[in-house]
Amino acid sequence: MESVEARKPSLNLPTWMSQTSLHLETSSPTGSFSSIPKTSSPSKTTYSDRFIPCRTSSRLQNFALIEKSPQGKEGGNEAYARLLRSELLGEDSLPRSPASLGSPMSPNKNLFRFKTDNAAPTSPFAQSVSGVEGGIVGEASTPPKAPRKIPKTPHKVLDAPALQDDFYLNLVDWSCQNVLAVGLGTCVYLWTASNSKVTKLCELGPSDSVCALQWTREGTYLSIGTNLGEVQIWDGTRCKRVRTLRGHQTRTGVLAWSSCILSSGSRDRNILNHDLRVSNDFVGKLVGHKSEVCGLKWSHDDRELASGGNDNQLLVWNQHSQQPIFRLMEHTAAVKAIAWSPHQQGLLASGGGTADRCIRFWNTANGNQLNSVDTGSQVCNLAWGRNVNELVSTHGYSQNQIMVWKYPSMAKVATLTGHSLRVLYLAMSPDGQTIVTGAGDETLRFWNVFPSARTPAPVRDSGLWSLGRTHIR
Repeated sequence: MESVEARKPSLNLPTWMSQTSLHLETSSPTGSFSSIPKTSSPSKTTYSDRFIPCRTSSRLQNFALIEKSPQGKEGGNEAYARLLRSELLGEDSLPRSPASLGSPMSPNKNLFRFKTDNAAPTSPFAQSVSGVEGGIVGEASTPPKAPRKIPKTPHKVLDAPALQDDFYLNLVDWSCQNVLAVGLGTCVYLWTASNSKVTKLCELGPSDSVCALQWTREGTYLSIGTNLGEVQIWDGTRCKRVRTLRGHQTRTGVLAWSSCILSSGSRDRNILNHDLRVSNDFVGKLVGHKSEVCGLKWSHDDRELASGGNDNQLLVWNQHSQQPIFRLMEHTAAVKAIAWSPHQQGLLASGGGTADRCIRFWNTANGNQLNSVDTGSQVCNLAWGRNVNELVSTHGYSQNQIMVWKYPSMAKVATLTGHSLRVLYLAMSPDGQTIVTGAGDETLRFWNVFPSARTPAPVRDSGLWSLGRTHIR
Protein backbone atom coordinates (compact mmCIF):
# COMPACT_ATOMS: atom_id res chain seq x y z
CA MET A 1 0.00 0.00 0.00
CA GLU A 2 1.21 3.45 -0.84
CA SER A 3 2.34 5.45 2.24
CA VAL A 4 0.80 8.74 3.38
CA GLU A 5 4.02 10.61 2.65
CA ALA A 6 4.09 9.40 -0.94
CA ARG A 7 0.56 10.48 -1.68
CA LYS A 8 -0.03 13.73 -3.51
CA PRO A 9 -1.71 16.26 -1.17
CA SER A 10 -5.29 17.10 -2.00
CA LEU A 11 -4.94 20.68 -0.69
CA ASN A 12 -3.37 23.74 -2.20
CA LEU A 13 -0.74 24.60 0.39
CA PRO A 14 1.38 27.78 0.61
CA THR A 15 4.86 27.61 -0.80
CA TRP A 16 6.45 27.74 2.62
CA MET A 17 4.43 24.78 3.91
CA SER A 18 5.96 21.45 3.02
CA GLN A 19 3.96 18.41 2.22
CA THR A 20 5.03 16.82 5.46
CA SER A 21 3.76 19.73 7.54
CA LEU A 22 0.37 18.14 7.86
CA HIS A 23 0.26 14.93 9.90
CA LEU A 24 -2.68 12.72 10.48
CA GLU A 25 -2.38 10.39 13.43
CA THR A 26 -4.60 7.50 14.28
CA SER A 27 -5.10 6.42 17.85
CA SER A 28 -7.39 3.46 17.25
CA PRO A 29 -8.03 0.87 14.60
CA THR A 30 -11.17 2.70 13.66
CA GLY A 31 -9.07 5.50 12.28
CA SER A 32 -10.70 8.35 14.19
CA PHE A 33 -8.82 11.59 14.42
CA SER A 34 -7.78 12.51 17.91
CA SER A 35 -6.06 15.81 17.25
CA ILE A 36 -4.62 18.06 14.63
CA PRO A 37 -1.12 19.18 15.60
CA LYS A 38 -0.33 22.81 15.09
CA THR A 39 1.93 23.68 12.22
CA SER A 40 5.30 25.09 12.98
CA SER A 41 5.99 28.71 12.24
CA PRO A 42 7.98 29.39 9.09
CA SER A 43 11.60 30.25 9.60
CA LYS A 44 11.38 33.14 7.17
CA THR A 45 9.03 36.14 7.31
CA THR A 46 6.53 36.01 4.46
CA TYR A 47 3.81 38.35 3.30
CA SER A 48 0.43 37.38 1.91
CA ASP A 49 -2.47 39.22 0.34
CA ARG A 50 -4.64 38.84 3.45
CA PHE A 51 -5.10 41.85 5.73
CA ILE A 52 -6.45 41.25 9.20
CA PRO A 53 -7.28 44.56 10.90
CA CYS A 54 -6.86 45.19 14.57
CA ARG A 55 -10.08 44.40 16.36
CA THR A 56 -9.33 46.13 19.62
CA SER A 57 -11.29 49.27 18.63
CA SER A 58 -13.68 47.89 16.03
CA ARG A 59 -16.69 47.52 18.37
CA LEU A 60 -17.59 44.23 16.72
CA GLN A 61 -19.32 43.20 19.91
CA ASN A 62 -22.15 45.55 18.92
CA PHE A 63 -22.94 43.40 15.94
CA ALA A 64 -22.51 40.10 17.83
CA LEU A 65 -19.82 38.97 15.41
CA ILE A 66 -17.65 37.46 18.12
CA GLU A 67 -20.21 36.27 20.60
CA LYS A 68 -19.05 33.27 22.49
CA SER A 69 -21.18 30.19 22.46
CA PRO A 70 -22.92 29.47 25.73
CA GLN A 71 -21.01 27.04 27.90
CA GLY A 72 -22.34 23.52 27.88
CA LYS A 73 -23.97 23.80 24.45
CA GLU A 74 -23.10 20.58 22.59
CA GLY A 75 -23.74 19.63 19.02
CA GLY A 76 -24.82 23.04 17.89
CA ASN A 77 -22.05 23.28 15.25
CA GLU A 78 -21.49 19.56 14.73
CA ALA A 79 -22.84 19.43 11.18
CA TYR A 80 -20.70 22.38 10.15
CA ALA A 81 -17.60 20.80 11.73
CA ARG A 82 -18.18 17.53 9.91
CA LEU A 83 -18.55 19.32 6.59
CA LEU A 84 -15.40 21.37 7.20
CA ARG A 85 -13.33 18.28 8.01
CA SER A 86 -14.67 16.54 4.96
CA GLU A 87 -13.54 19.38 2.71
CA LEU A 88 -10.13 19.75 4.34
CA LEU A 89 -9.21 16.13 4.95
CA GLY A 90 -11.21 14.34 2.30
CA GLU A 91 -13.05 12.01 4.65
CA ASP A 92 -15.56 12.09 7.41
CA SER A 93 -14.84 11.37 11.02
CA LEU A 94 -16.51 10.96 14.32
CA PRO A 95 -18.19 14.01 15.88
CA ARG A 96 -15.92 16.31 17.78
CA SER A 97 -16.36 19.31 20.00
CA PRO A 98 -16.81 22.51 18.06
CA ALA A 99 -14.28 24.17 20.33
CA SER A 100 -11.48 22.14 18.77
CA LEU A 101 -12.05 23.86 15.44
CA GLY A 102 -11.56 27.36 16.77
CA SER A 103 -14.18 29.92 17.69
CA PRO A 104 -13.46 32.36 14.78
CA MET A 105 -14.64 29.71 12.34
CA SER A 106 -17.89 29.10 14.18
CA PRO A 107 -21.02 30.56 12.64
CA ASN A 108 -23.21 32.75 14.76
CA LYS A 109 -26.93 33.04 14.43
CA ASN A 110 -26.68 36.61 15.77
CA LEU A 111 -24.69 37.84 12.78
CA PHE A 112 -25.15 41.58 12.14
CA ARG A 113 -27.63 41.91 14.92
CA PHE A 114 -26.88 45.39 16.32
CA LYS A 115 -26.80 45.79 20.08
CA THR A 116 -26.77 48.99 22.12
CA ASP A 117 -23.33 49.86 23.38
CA ASN A 118 -23.96 51.33 26.80
CA ALA A 119 -20.28 51.61 27.55
CA ALA A 120 -19.41 53.57 24.42
CA PRO A 121 -18.69 57.25 25.08
CA THR A 122 -21.21 59.69 23.67
CA SER A 123 -20.17 62.60 21.52
CA PRO A 124 -20.37 66.00 23.25
CA PHE A 125 -22.12 67.26 20.13
CA ALA A 126 -24.77 64.51 20.10
CA GLN A 127 -28.29 65.66 20.83
CA SER A 128 -31.32 63.66 21.76
CA VAL A 129 -33.81 63.28 18.95
CA SER A 130 -36.70 62.50 21.23
CA GLY A 131 -38.22 64.59 23.95
CA VAL A 132 -38.75 61.57 26.22
CA GLU A 133 -36.08 59.16 27.40
CA GLY A 134 -36.26 56.10 25.24
CA GLY A 135 -38.94 57.64 23.04
CA ILE A 136 -39.23 56.92 19.35
CA VAL A 137 -39.28 59.67 16.80
CA GLY A 138 -41.02 59.06 13.51
CA GLU A 139 -39.62 59.94 10.12
CA ALA A 140 -42.07 62.78 9.74
CA SER A 141 -40.97 64.55 12.92
CA THR A 142 -39.15 67.86 12.47
CA PRO A 143 -36.77 69.68 14.80
CA PRO A 144 -38.41 72.27 17.04
CA LYS A 145 -38.79 75.67 15.46
CA ALA A 146 -36.55 78.33 16.93
CA PRO A 147 -38.51 80.96 18.85
CA ARG A 148 -38.94 84.30 17.16
CA LYS A 149 -36.51 86.90 18.44
CA ILE A 150 -38.10 90.18 19.50
CA PRO A 151 -35.86 93.19 20.12
CA LYS A 152 -35.77 94.05 23.80
CA THR A 153 -35.39 97.77 23.22
CA PRO A 154 -37.60 100.23 21.31
CA HIS A 155 -36.32 101.34 17.93
CA LYS A 156 -37.75 104.83 18.42
CA VAL A 157 -38.62 107.00 21.42
CA LEU A 158 -40.63 110.23 21.18
CA ASP A 159 -41.13 112.79 23.89
CA ALA A 160 -44.78 113.35 24.78
CA PRO A 161 -44.95 116.18 27.32
CA ALA A 162 -48.21 116.46 29.27
CA LEU A 163 -49.25 112.87 28.44
CA GLN A 164 -51.57 112.14 31.36
CA ASP A 165 -51.00 109.31 33.81
CA ASP A 166 -54.68 108.29 34.04
CA PHE A 167 -55.77 104.66 33.79
CA TYR A 168 -59.26 105.54 32.53
CA LEU A 169 -58.19 107.58 29.48
CA ASN A 170 -57.32 106.48 25.93
CA LEU A 171 -55.00 109.06 24.39
CA VAL A 172 -53.15 107.25 21.57
CA ASP A 173 -54.46 105.76 18.30
CA TRP A 174 -52.80 104.77 15.01
CA SER A 175 -54.78 105.05 11.78
CA CYS A 176 -54.64 102.81 8.75
CA GLN A 177 -53.28 105.88 6.94
CA ASN A 178 -50.14 105.50 9.08
CA VAL A 179 -50.85 108.61 11.14
CA LEU A 180 -50.50 108.53 14.91
CA ALA A 181 -52.82 110.71 16.99
CA VAL A 182 -51.75 111.70 20.50
CA GLY A 183 -53.66 113.71 23.08
CA LEU A 184 -51.41 115.95 25.16
CA GLY A 185 -53.28 118.04 27.68
CA THR A 186 -55.71 120.25 25.77
CA CYS A 187 -54.16 119.56 22.34
CA VAL A 188 -54.21 116.77 19.78
CA TYR A 189 -51.12 116.18 17.63
CA LEU A 190 -50.76 114.06 14.50
CA TRP A 191 -47.47 112.32 13.79
CA THR A 192 -47.01 110.99 10.26
CA ALA A 193 -44.94 107.84 10.49
CA SER A 194 -43.65 107.91 6.91
CA ASN A 195 -41.81 111.22 7.30
CA SER A 196 -41.99 111.93 11.07
CA LYS A 197 -43.93 115.12 10.40
CA VAL A 198 -45.81 116.52 13.40
CA THR A 199 -49.05 118.47 12.92
CA LYS A 200 -51.12 120.14 15.60
CA LEU A 201 -54.70 119.17 14.88
CA CYS A 202 -56.57 121.18 17.51
CA GLU A 203 -56.59 122.80 20.91
CA LEU A 204 -59.70 122.47 23.05
CA GLY A 205 -59.18 125.43 25.33
CA PRO A 206 -58.17 125.99 28.96
CA SER A 207 -61.44 124.68 30.42
CA ASP A 208 -61.34 121.33 28.60
CA SER A 209 -58.91 118.49 27.95
CA VAL A 210 -58.53 115.47 25.71
CA CYS A 211 -59.77 112.18 27.22
CA ALA A 212 -60.11 109.77 24.28
CA LEU A 213 -59.06 109.40 20.63
CA GLN A 214 -60.25 106.98 17.95
CA TRP A 215 -59.77 106.96 14.16
CA THR A 216 -62.42 105.69 11.80
CA ARG A 217 -61.57 102.38 10.15
CA GLU A 218 -60.78 104.20 6.92
CA GLY A 219 -58.43 106.56 8.73
CA THR A 220 -60.13 109.66 7.39
CA TYR A 221 -61.75 111.13 10.49
CA LEU A 222 -60.64 111.31 14.09
CA SER A 223 -63.12 111.32 17.00
CA ILE A 224 -62.11 113.12 20.18
CA GLY A 225 -63.70 112.60 23.58
CA THR A 226 -63.41 115.58 25.91
CA ASN A 227 -63.47 116.19 29.63
CA LEU A 228 -66.73 118.15 29.23
CA GLY A 229 -68.50 115.11 27.77
CA GLU A 230 -68.46 116.13 24.10
CA VAL A 231 -67.46 113.98 21.14
CA GLN A 232 -65.84 115.98 18.34
CA ILE A 233 -65.28 114.68 14.81
CA TRP A 234 -62.28 116.08 12.94
CA ASP A 235 -61.08 115.72 9.37
CA GLY A 236 -57.49 114.54 9.70
CA THR A 237 -56.45 115.85 6.30
CA ARG A 238 -57.84 119.36 6.46
CA CYS A 239 -57.43 119.66 10.25
CA LYS A 240 -61.01 120.87 10.47
CA ARG A 241 -63.79 119.98 12.90
CA VAL A 242 -66.86 118.66 11.07
CA ARG A 243 -69.21 117.69 13.89
CA THR A 244 -69.76 117.97 17.64
CA LEU A 245 -71.88 115.34 19.37
CA ARG A 246 -73.34 115.82 22.84
CA GLY A 247 -75.23 113.64 25.27
CA HIS A 248 -72.81 112.72 28.06
CA GLN A 249 -72.94 114.57 31.37
CA THR A 250 -69.22 114.26 32.19
CA ARG A 251 -65.94 113.18 30.62
CA THR A 252 -65.92 110.81 27.67
CA GLY A 253 -62.98 108.51 28.29
CA VAL A 254 -63.37 105.81 25.63
CA LEU A 255 -64.49 105.62 21.98
CA ALA A 256 -65.05 102.75 19.53
CA TRP A 257 -65.94 102.77 15.82
CA SER A 258 -67.78 100.10 13.90
CA SER A 259 -68.30 100.51 10.17
CA CYS A 260 -70.83 103.31 10.62
CA ILE A 261 -71.55 103.65 14.35
CA LEU A 262 -69.40 105.50 16.88
CA SER A 263 -69.87 104.36 20.48
CA SER A 264 -68.72 106.49 23.40
CA GLY A 265 -68.34 105.55 27.06
CA SER A 266 -68.39 108.06 29.88
CA ARG A 267 -67.96 108.56 33.58
CA ASP A 268 -71.75 109.01 33.69
CA ARG A 269 -71.90 105.16 33.31
CA ASN A 270 -73.68 105.32 29.95
CA ILE A 271 -72.75 104.23 26.43
CA LEU A 272 -74.05 106.33 23.53
CA ASN A 273 -74.20 105.17 19.92
CA HIS A 274 -73.73 107.93 17.34
CA ASP A 275 -74.52 107.77 13.63
CA LEU A 276 -72.98 110.53 11.56
CA ARG A 277 -75.50 109.93 8.79
CA VAL A 278 -78.31 111.38 10.90
CA SER A 279 -78.65 114.75 12.55
CA ASN A 280 -79.32 113.46 16.08
CA ASP A 281 -76.51 113.52 18.59
CA PHE A 282 -76.99 109.83 19.32
CA VAL A 283 -79.23 107.04 18.07
CA GLY A 284 -78.98 104.66 21.03
CA LYS A 285 -78.23 104.61 24.72
CA LEU A 286 -76.94 101.54 26.51
CA VAL A 287 -77.36 101.46 30.28
CA GLY A 288 -75.82 98.60 32.23
CA HIS A 289 -72.67 99.68 34.06
CA LYS A 290 -72.74 100.90 37.63
CA SER A 291 -69.55 102.94 37.37
CA GLU A 292 -67.42 104.69 34.74
CA VAL A 293 -67.13 103.00 31.36
CA CYS A 294 -63.41 102.71 30.53
CA GLY A 295 -63.22 99.92 27.92
CA LEU A 296 -65.12 99.69 24.63
CA LYS A 297 -64.59 97.59 21.46
CA TRP A 298 -66.70 96.52 18.50
CA SER A 299 -66.22 93.05 17.09
CA HIS A 300 -64.69 92.81 13.62
CA ASP A 301 -68.03 91.82 12.07
CA ASP A 302 -69.87 94.71 13.80
CA ARG A 303 -72.31 92.32 15.45
CA GLU A 304 -71.26 92.69 19.08
CA LEU A 305 -70.00 95.45 21.33
CA ALA A 306 -67.95 94.67 24.46
CA SER A 307 -67.76 97.22 27.26
CA GLY A 308 -65.75 97.24 30.48
CA GLY A 309 -66.25 99.41 33.51
CA ASN A 310 -64.88 100.45 36.84
CA ASP A 311 -67.60 98.26 38.36
CA ASN A 312 -65.46 95.21 37.44
CA GLN A 313 -68.00 94.08 34.86
CA LEU A 314 -67.53 93.04 31.25
CA LEU A 315 -70.74 93.41 29.23
CA VAL A 316 -71.45 92.08 25.75
CA TRP A 317 -74.10 93.83 23.70
CA ASN A 318 -75.85 92.82 20.53
CA GLN A 319 -75.97 95.45 17.79
CA HIS A 320 -79.79 95.57 18.03
CA SER A 321 -80.30 95.08 21.76
CA GLN A 322 -80.70 97.68 24.49
CA GLN A 323 -79.72 95.19 27.22
CA PRO A 324 -76.48 93.23 27.47
CA ILE A 325 -76.71 89.67 26.23
CA PHE A 326 -73.93 88.63 28.65
CA ARG A 327 -72.89 90.12 31.93
CA LEU A 328 -69.46 88.68 32.79
CA MET A 329 -68.45 89.37 36.37
CA GLU A 330 -65.36 87.22 37.00
CA HIS A 331 -62.98 90.19 37.08
CA THR A 332 -62.24 91.68 40.49
CA ALA A 333 -61.01 95.09 39.28
CA ALA A 334 -61.76 97.65 36.58
CA VAL A 335 -61.92 96.27 33.03
CA LYS A 336 -60.24 98.64 30.61
CA ALA A 337 -58.32 96.21 28.37
CA ILE A 338 -60.61 94.61 25.74
CA ALA A 339 -59.67 92.97 22.43
CA TRP A 340 -61.54 90.85 19.87
CA SER A 341 -59.58 88.15 18.11
CA PRO A 342 -59.21 88.68 14.34
CA HIS A 343 -58.45 84.95 13.95
CA GLN A 344 -61.48 83.38 15.62
CA GLN A 345 -65.02 84.70 15.59
CA GLY A 346 -66.57 85.24 19.00
CA LEU A 347 -63.26 85.10 20.90
CA LEU A 348 -62.91 88.01 23.32
CA ALA A 349 -60.00 88.84 25.62
CA SER A 350 -60.25 91.14 28.63
CA GLY A 351 -57.85 92.33 31.31
CA GLY A 352 -58.43 93.44 34.88
CA GLY A 353 -56.87 96.15 36.99
CA THR A 354 -54.54 96.05 39.97
CA ALA A 355 -56.72 93.87 42.21
CA ASP A 356 -57.38 91.37 39.42
CA ARG A 357 -54.26 91.25 37.18
CA CYS A 358 -55.78 88.53 34.99
CA ILE A 359 -56.30 88.17 31.26
CA ARG A 360 -59.49 86.25 30.63
CA PHE A 361 -60.79 84.72 27.40
CA TRP A 362 -64.45 84.38 26.55
CA ASN A 363 -66.64 82.63 24.03
CA THR A 364 -69.31 85.21 23.27
CA ALA A 365 -71.49 82.60 21.57
CA ASN A 366 -72.40 81.17 24.98
CA GLY A 367 -70.73 83.48 27.51
CA ASN A 368 -68.33 80.82 28.81
CA GLN A 369 -64.91 81.68 30.11
CA LEU A 370 -62.28 79.75 28.16
CA ASN A 371 -59.14 80.55 30.10
CA SER A 372 -57.64 82.86 32.68
CA VAL A 373 -53.99 83.85 33.16
CA ASP A 374 -52.63 85.79 36.13
CA THR A 375 -50.11 88.28 34.73
CA GLY A 376 -48.86 89.52 38.08
CA SER A 377 -49.63 93.19 37.45
CA GLN A 378 -52.36 95.60 36.37
CA VAL A 379 -53.54 94.96 32.80
CA CYS A 380 -53.90 98.29 30.98
CA ASN A 381 -54.29 97.29 27.31
CA LEU A 382 -54.68 94.27 25.05
CA ALA A 383 -54.20 93.88 21.30
CA TRP A 384 -54.21 90.83 19.03
CA GLY A 385 -51.53 90.38 16.40
CA ARG A 386 -52.95 90.70 12.91
CA ASN A 387 -50.36 88.49 11.19
CA VAL A 388 -49.95 85.83 13.87
CA ASN A 389 -52.16 84.35 16.58
CA GLU A 390 -50.49 86.18 19.44
CA LEU A 391 -51.52 88.77 21.99
CA VAL A 392 -49.71 91.81 23.39
CA SER A 393 -50.56 93.26 26.78
CA THR A 394 -49.31 96.35 28.58
CA HIS A 395 -49.14 96.60 32.33
CA GLY A 396 -49.04 99.01 35.20
CA TYR A 397 -48.48 98.35 38.87
CA SER A 398 -46.13 96.97 39.70
CA GLN A 399 -43.83 96.02 36.85
CA ASN A 400 -44.77 98.46 34.02
CA GLN A 401 -43.90 95.87 31.38
CA ILE A 402 -45.08 94.88 27.91
CA MET A 403 -45.73 91.19 27.30
CA VAL A 404 -46.26 89.15 24.15
CA TRP A 405 -48.21 85.91 24.50
CA LYS A 406 -48.75 82.97 22.15
CA TYR A 407 -52.37 81.91 21.91
CA PRO A 408 -53.92 79.56 22.97
CA SER A 409 -51.02 78.17 25.02
CA MET A 410 -50.41 81.62 26.60
CA ALA A 411 -46.69 80.93 26.60
CA LYS A 412 -44.66 84.10 26.99
CA VAL A 413 -42.93 85.10 23.78
CA ALA A 414 -41.25 88.22 25.15
CA THR A 415 -41.26 90.63 28.07
CA LEU A 416 -40.27 94.21 27.24
CA THR A 417 -39.36 96.90 29.72
CA GLY A 418 -38.35 100.52 29.41
CA HIS A 419 -41.17 102.68 30.72
CA SER A 420 -40.71 103.98 34.23
CA LEU A 421 -44.45 104.41 34.88
CA ARG A 422 -47.63 102.50 33.98
CA VAL A 423 -47.92 101.62 30.29
CA LEU A 424 -51.40 103.07 29.90
CA TYR A 425 -51.64 103.49 26.11
CA LEU A 426 -51.22 101.10 23.22
CA ALA A 427 -51.73 101.28 19.45
CA MET A 428 -50.66 99.14 16.49
CA SER A 429 -49.24 100.15 13.11
CA PRO A 430 -51.31 99.47 9.97
CA ASP A 431 -48.94 96.70 8.86
CA GLY A 432 -49.45 94.90 12.17
CA GLN A 433 -45.73 94.64 12.98
CA THR A 434 -45.05 97.63 15.23
CA ILE A 435 -46.74 98.77 18.41
CA VAL A 436 -46.44 102.12 20.14
CA THR A 437 -46.82 102.43 23.88
CA GLY A 438 -47.33 105.50 26.00
CA ALA A 439 -46.91 106.03 29.73
CA GLY A 440 -47.03 108.65 32.42
CA ASP A 441 -43.27 109.06 31.99
CA GLU A 442 -44.25 111.24 29.00
CA THR A 443 -42.64 109.07 26.34
CA LEU A 444 -43.90 107.14 23.33
CA ARG A 445 -41.90 104.02 22.53
CA PHE A 446 -42.06 102.04 19.29
CA TRP A 447 -41.45 98.28 19.41
CA ASN A 448 -41.17 95.68 16.66
CA VAL A 449 -43.01 92.71 18.13
CA PHE A 450 -44.96 90.92 15.37
CA PRO A 451 -43.80 89.34 12.10
CA SER A 452 -44.82 90.58 8.69
CA ALA A 453 -47.83 89.23 6.86
CA ARG A 454 -47.22 86.09 4.82
CA THR A 455 -49.07 87.53 1.85
CA PRO A 456 -49.40 91.22 0.99
CA ALA A 457 -52.63 92.73 2.22
CA PRO A 458 -54.88 94.32 -0.42
CA VAL A 459 -54.48 98.08 -0.61
CA ARG A 460 -57.60 100.14 -0.23
CA ASP A 461 -57.94 103.67 -1.53
CA SER A 462 -59.75 106.16 0.67
CA GLY A 463 -59.43 108.97 -1.85
CA LEU A 464 -56.85 110.84 0.20
CA TRP A 465 -53.79 108.70 0.77
CA SER A 466 -52.71 105.23 -0.16
CA LEU A 467 -53.19 102.70 2.62
CA GLY A 468 -50.07 100.77 1.70
CA ARG A 469 -47.86 99.36 4.41
CA THR A 470 -45.13 101.68 5.59
CA HIS A 471 -42.28 100.66 7.85
CA ILE A 472 -41.62 103.09 10.66
CA ARG A 473 -37.94 103.75 11.13
